[in-house]
Amino acid sequence: MAKHEKKEKEAAGHGALAALSPFELKDELIKAAGGAAVERPANVSMLNAGRGNPNFLATIPRHGFWQLGLFAMRESERSFAYMPEGIGGFPKHEGLAERFELFLRENKGVPGIDFLAGALSYVRDQLGLSGTDWLYEMCEGILASNYPVPDRMLKLSEVIVGQYLRREMIGKHPFIGEFDIFAVEGGTAAMTYIFNTMRENHLITAGDTIALGRPIFTPYIEIPTLNDYQLKVVNLDAKVENDWQYSNEELDKLRDPKVKAFFLVNPSNPPSVKISDESLQYIADIVKERPDLILLTDDVYGTFADDFVSLFALAPQNTILVYSYSKYFGATGWRLGTIATHKDNVLDRLLAELPADIKKELNHRYESITTEPEKLRFIDRLVADSRTVALNHTAGLSTPQQVQMVLFSLFSLMDTQDAYKTALKRLIRSRKRALYEEVGISFKDDDPNQVDYYTILDLNFLGERAYGPQFVKWLEDNTKPSELLFELAKEARVVLLPGLGFGTQHRSGRISLANLNESDYRKIGRALRKLMDEYVERYNTATGSHLKPGKAI
Repeated sequence: MAKHEKKEKEAAGHGALAALSPFELKDELIKAAGGAAVERPANVSMLNAGRGNPNFLATIPRHGFWQLGLFAMRESERSFAYMPEGIGGFPKHEGLAERFELFLRENKGVPGIDFLAGALSYVRDQLGLSGTDWLYEMCEGILASNYPVPDRMLKLSEVIVGQYLRREMIGKHPFIGEFDIFAVEGGTAAMTYIFNTMRENHLITAGDTIALGRPIFTPYIEIPTLNDYQLKVVNLDAKVENDWQYSNEELDKLRDPKVKAFFLVNPSNPPSVKISDESLQYIADIVKERPDLILLTDDVYGTFADDFVSLFALAPQNTILVYSYSKYFGATGWRLGTIATHKDNVLDRLLAELPADIKKELNHRYESITTEPEKLRFIDRLVADSRTVALNHTAGLSTPQQVQMVLFSLFSLMDTQDAYKTALKRLIRSRKRALYEEVGISFKDDDPNQVDYYTILDLNFLGERAYGPQFVKWLEDNTKPSELLFELAKEARVVLLPGLGFGTQHRSGRISLANLNESDYRKIGRALRKLMDEYVERYNTATGSHLKPGKAI
C-alpha cells in the first residue's frame, strides 16, 4: 500500500474514533504508542501524559493511618480475653486517650507517630473537641467494626472535614451560616449521586436546560445527553485568547430563566485556570437576580491554587460544592470525596415549592425511612438515593475511608505554613517550565489564576501565533481532529488526551503535569516540537510557502 494511501486510511479511522470520550480514546492512543491497554508504571518506553493520576502522594498522613491502625488493633485485642483463634472486640472508650498517649511514647521516632500526637493536640486545643471521643471514632472507624453512623458522615469526622473545606474552599472570605457534608466515594460518586437525586426529585427533568462552563471534565458533557436525563445544554465557553476566563457576555447566559442549573469545574479541567475574582463576583451578582438558579462547583483542583476561593463561598445558598481528595493527596485509589450544601439552601426551597402531586409521589418514595418524608432535606435524599432508598440504613462511605479523609484534613490544617502545598506547586511548575522550553513556548508564571495541574496546548491558537491563520486553516482542512495525537503516539510514543473531548473550541491536547518526571516532559516537548515542524514542512510542500520550522511561540 502506498504511503499516502496508508495515511488516508489511518485518517479515516481517526475520524471514526472522534465520537469516543477522551478517556476511551486513550486506550486506542496507548495501543498506537505500542503500550498495553492497561498501562503499568514499569512501562517507561511510552510516556502517557493523558493520565490525571499524580505520581506523588502525601506520606505523613498515610504513616499516621497505619500507626493508628496498629493502636486500634491493640485496643481490639485488649477488649476481649486472649483468644488464640483471632477474635477481638470493639475498642473501649474509658481511658482510651491515656492508652493512646502511652502508645505514642512507646513508639516515639516511628514515622507517623509525631503526626498523630500533633493531631490529637490539634483536635483538643484548636477544634475544642473531646480527644477521647475523637480517638474512639477513629479506632472504631479504622477497624471497620460498625456501619457508618450517622450514615451521611461520622459525627466528629464531619466537623474536621468541614474545617478543612473552610480553610481550602472559603479561606478568609466572609461566610454566614453552616453547611452539611456527605462523604462519598470520590468525585465520581458525587457527580452520579447529584445528577440522580436532582432527577428523582424533579429539580431537573427531561427537556430542561442546564448550563455548562467549558472546558470541563468530560462526564459533565456526556451525562446530560443520556436517556436518563435528556437535558438541553447551554455552553459557557472560556477562551484561550482570554486566558481561559469567561467573558461577561458568556456569563450573562445564566440570566435566562430557562437555565435551571450551572455546572462548572474550578479550577478548570483541562486548562487548570481558576475563575477570576471578578467573574466569581459577577456570577454571585447574577444569582441575586436569579435566586432559583442551582450552581454546582467541582473544586478538586482548588487546593493547588494560591488563595483559592470557591463559588460556594460567594453564593453558598445556591451552590453544591463537590471536592475530592484524590489529586492533592495522591489518593485516587482511596475514593475520597465530599458533597457540601449550606443548611439554608435553594434546593430545599425548590423541593418545598413542588406541585402537590409530585410531593405525593416523593413522599411515597421516602416514606420507608422517615415519618415526615416531605421534610427530608436534599442532602439526606442524596444519602438515601445513593442506596436506592431501601438500603438507606447501610448507606455511607466506609469508615476506614472516612478515617483517612480525616487524617488528610488534619495534615493540611496543621500545616500552617503550607509547606506541602508549596512543594507540590514547585514540583508541577518545574515540569511545566521544562515542557514549554522544549516546545518553544514562552513560560509565563505571573498569572495568579494559573494552577498548572494540567496544561492544554491549543493548536489553533499556538499555530496562528507562530505561523499565521493560513497555516491553521490548512491544518484544519487536511487533518482529522485526533490525527495529530495518533501520529504523536505512533511516532514518539507519547499519549495526550484530545481537548475537544473536554469542550475546547479548537483541536488541542491535554497534558497532565502531575504524573511524569521532569525529564519526561522535556522528551514530550521535543516530540511535540518535532511533530509541529513536520507539519510546517508538509504545509510548505503543499502550498509552496516558505515558513521556517522551529519558530518560538
